[in-house]
Amino acid sequence: MTAVNKKLGPGSLVIASDIPARTPMTTGSVSVDIALGGGWPPNQWSEIIGRESSSKTSLAYMTLRANQERDPDFTALWVAAEAYNEKWARNLGVDNSRVHIAPTNKMEKAYEILITAAESNAYNLLVLDSYPALVADQEDEKTMEDMVVGLGARRTGQFFRKVGANMGRSILDDQKNVVGLFINQFRDAIGGFSPRGTPQTTPGGQAKNYAFYARAELSRTEYIDEPVPGKNMKRRVGQTVKVKVVKNKQSAPHKVAGYDFYFENAPQHGFSAGEHDVAKELVTMGVLYDLISARGGGYYDVAGESFKGKDALLSGLRENIGLQEELTAAIRREALGSGATPISQEPFDDGEELADAA
Repeated sequence: MTAVNKKLGPGSLVIASDIPARTPMTTGSVSVDIALGGGWPPNQWSEIIGRESSSKTSLAYMTLRANQERDPDFTALWVAAEAYNEKWARNLGVDNSRVHIAPTNKMEKAYEILITAAESNAYNLLVLDSYPALVADQEDEKTMEDMVVGLGARRTGQFFRKVGANMGRSILDDQKNVVGLFINQFRDAIGGFSPRGTPQTTPGGQAKNYAFYARAELSRTEYIDEPVPGKNMKRRVGQTVKVKVVKNKQSAPHKVAGYDFYFENAPQHGFSAGEHDVAKELVTMGVLYDLISARGGGYYDVAGESFKGKDALLSGLRENIGLQEELTAAIRREALGSGATPISQEPFDDGEELADAA
């Protein structure tokens, strides 16, 4: 070790037990954090993928808000290949004064900005929204009839090979962690066939899939509607988001999480646009880890308090922020401290399923 470190520089050869543990970055959702093994992996790139309107960008905004609340010095760079929605970000609780925006859909320019930002050690979070909106310079210079097959994929492979060294931090020094999020969208694989339907792929080629430390696939399982007072009608106010971790190098893959997300004000449900149902998520996780117990008569016990019925339990959690925090900490200790991450963490739909699970 002495010879190698003298010849190649300090830290070239280290003892594994001397490497300090680095804390993953919260996603803003406790179930998604647990599915990822604690949150977004530090000093690595992760991909958020899904079909259109599956809350991909909203999950990135949720990540921003949650970490800004935890750290007053938290800074982020957002490469806006699509327009950055300042109003929607504010609705989700993001402090836009601490977000730097790079508005460009030029692929090479976007990648150079991200490489420089990763090297600078100035940001906690780097977001690219989104890859399909990027246009390679060579493609931009050509006419519509010219073929440019695979150009973006080659540039993307080059980007990850270059940015990898800049994302890395000294494994011994206490440096600021940085997390990279790459937002992408599914496409139907051309010429593909499967008995289960058309195979899906993501733009950017296969090389990028090796570069991502974690890949989270988002999908909508159902819509949330709300009756319109005085009319025989319903409004669509939200959706249940399912998050499947299809790749994970910091924990076991193929875990599933979920939460109810509201994209419109839902006064009858008690939520504003941009909020997600934290209490319902905590109830699901609390039952899963035996931190909420069900007993006769429809009573639920949690942290020394009793509630009659699921609705009372949810209302009690929503009103008691201290109980929310206590239950969240207990769930994280139980799930991440023991390393026993569940396979499925999807929300329950009614009290009977909740009682059966308990």
